[in-house]
Amino acid sequence: VFRDKPGGLVVDYLGLADQLKHALATYTESGGHGAPTYDEADAIAVMLEKHGVACDMLYGLSWDKWRAGTPAQRLGLIPAGQEVILQQEEGKKRFVPLVSELSQAFALCAASDEAVAIRDDISYFQALQAALNKQTASGRKSPDLLDAAVRQLVSKALVTEGKVIDVFTAAGLPKPDISILSDQFLAEVRGLKHKHVAAELLEKLLKDELKIRSTRNLVQSELFSEKLRKTLNAYHNRAIATQEVIDELIKLAKEMEAAGKRGEELGLTDDEIAFYDALAANESALQAMGDDKLKVIAAELITQVRKSVSIDWTLRESARAKIRVMVKRILNKYGYPPDLQEEAVKTVLRQAELLCADWAEA
Repeated sequence: VFRDKPGGLVVDYLGLADQLKHALATYTESGGHGAPTYDEADAIAVMLEKHGVACDMLYGLSWDKWRAGTPAQRLGLIPAGQEVILQQEEGKKRFVPLVSELSQAFALCAASDEAVAIRDDISYFQALQAALNKQTASGRKSPDLLDAAVRQLVSKALVTEGKVIDVFTAAGLPKPDISILSDQFLAEVRGLKHKHVAAELLEKLLKDELKIRSTRNLVQSELFSEKLRKTLNAYHNRAIATQEVIDELIKLAKEMEAAGKRGEELGLTDDEIAFYDALAANESALQAMGDDKLKVIAAELITQVRKSVSIDWTLRESARAKIRVMVKRILNKYGYPPDLQEEAVKTVLRQAELLCADWAEA
């Protein structure tokens, strides 16, 4: 649904071009004789079949207000519909392609009485499809872009009749100053009426945050990615209930927030804390060396590795070997446990690979 066209129907034409091209080619090759390959009656039959399946998946939910309700009522139907779909076994996986198939069939018979009669239903189904897709789509984003994406995702701004309504206003909640992992934001997510939607939202936010961290801090991203994976596996396998997974995801979010602030507490830059984490990944090394000494090693590693990297150093084994020797020499210099050095060197090199592009261009 277009933001500036309330109730406007967006038809998914992806996949139709090749089908129509093939149909026209078949008709042309026959010299224009016979019936076109595409039959409106067939399209109507498919459309009604898919519409029936979609309605069955939303059984128990009334979406009459989608056509003539207030902006707040229409907005409230989005998370309500998502909740019904997400409660079902592989509901999202089945509903999203179903709506695409329904939209394609609709496009082939849009002028028919049957299509006009269910046009509003299809508009609502497409809005649900877009919301479900928005929760799973991920990509590499800068912090500013992520913040904008989260604002759009969480606020779910809906422009209707010139007014912007958000989900918190519709629910009677104060609109938060969205800070991705703030206590206030997490508390409001925990309090959302639709628990499956809240769980999906938290999963989306944490995955996007981890995608950003994976470009800066190897150890943190791997540690929290594994925790997130285990929690979601338990949820998807029905080992824990929806409210439990929400609590676990909020707990993980707070751990990530604390980890993000640790650099400030230790007086380290983002790059330095990334190397500090690489050195402290082994608990035995942290206990043997202590914070202060690891901070010194991390700072020296930053200085020396930055001087040594070139844009293509990861592709040249000779350059990698040189940096490997240099890292090991620094570890020896400060008494890093010999039995832990091999793994530490590997982790430091992997961390350097994440940051080397920025360093080489600096």
